[in-house]
Amino acid sequence: MADRLKSIYHSFGLPRIIIILFFLALLIAGGLLEIPVPSLISDVLVRFGMNGILVLAMVPGIQAGIGLNFGLSLGIVAGLLGGVISIESGFSGFAGLAVAIGIGILLSIVIGIGYGLLLNSIKGSEMTVSTYVGFSAIALMNIFWLILPFHNPDMVWAIGKGLRATIDLSSRYKHILNEFMTFNIPTSAGDIVVPTGLILFFFICCFIVWLFLRSKSGIAMSAAGGNPKFALAAGIDENKTRILGTTISTVLSAVGIIVYAQSYGFYQIYNAPLMMSFAAAAGVLIGGASISRAKISHVIIGTFLFQGLLVLGLPVANKLLPEGNLSEVMRIIVSNGIILYALTKSQGDK
Repeated sequence: MADRLKSIYHSFGLPRIIIILFFLALLIAGGLLEIPVPSLISDVLVRFGMNGILVLAMVPGIQAGIGLNFGLSLGIVAGLLGGVISIESGFSGFAGLAVAIGIGILLSIVIGIGYGLLLNSIKGSEMTVSTYVGFSAIALMNIFWLILPFHNPDMVWAIGKGLRATIDLSSRYKHILNEFMTFNIPTSAGDIVVPTGLILFFFICCFIVWLFLRSKSGIAMSAAGGNPKFALAAGIDENKTRILGTTISTVLSAVGIIVYAQSYGFYQIYNAPLMMSFAAAAGVLIGGASISRAKISHVIIGTFLFQGLLVLGLPVANKLLPEGNLSEVMRIIVSNGIILYALTKSQGDK
């Protein structure tokens, strides 16, 4: 029994055990403070599905040897472009979602290849450079959002030029995955709403990445990322595998932002995506990944815990401190505190 407990301890690691216990403590505290826990759990499930693919986008980059891909903003920009082009073209429903994802994937493939070539030229400084590249991409797109030739009145400013900062998806494909095959789990305190379509889409993406990592190309990519000298001796082209991993990471982030937007109900452009890569990195690190190795299980566990702490932590904190409206302050403290904690654990088993 002791050996079994010791094995579980080493499998999960102390940081994850602490976070899991903290999550359970918040859940219990919510019930004691008469906060509608079923509603909070429903919110956790939604945020789990809508953020999962962005966290999943970290895995190919880590396995390819570039570390945490703080340049997810490049793929996010491609996804946002796909989304606004689909709206400009008049698509809606599942067709609109499919067109947005299709265009986003095509754009992100081109961007990902160029991004991979850049990272190959600065080996050893990938995470630093990717951060600057991500920030620069957002800054550059702030200009293009103002000059791109879009004319749909749902997107452009009524006065002046350029796209609005927030583009409503109510008449397009808002919550289309969330509401697909959804069902309720009744409890004594209320119903837990399960967004089946959203979570199913996330798991399908996880399964596709899992299959790829076990394919010949995926194994070669992981081998080159883990031990470049061994890869060279085995005849594996490290530069090509790094480009492959970077491109897949960029593609997943493009798909992820579209899924995120349909669940959120809006496309938010300009500076809105600036810090999304940090939350994605925190999610995969909390799940147990390091800057050199990551698995699908790390994505699933980390995303659920990270989003769970955000959803449960704020209502509990506001209930304990009802004197003022501290929701935004607490959101910043909790979210950035979790990110900081995750980044301090980023060395993992390296």
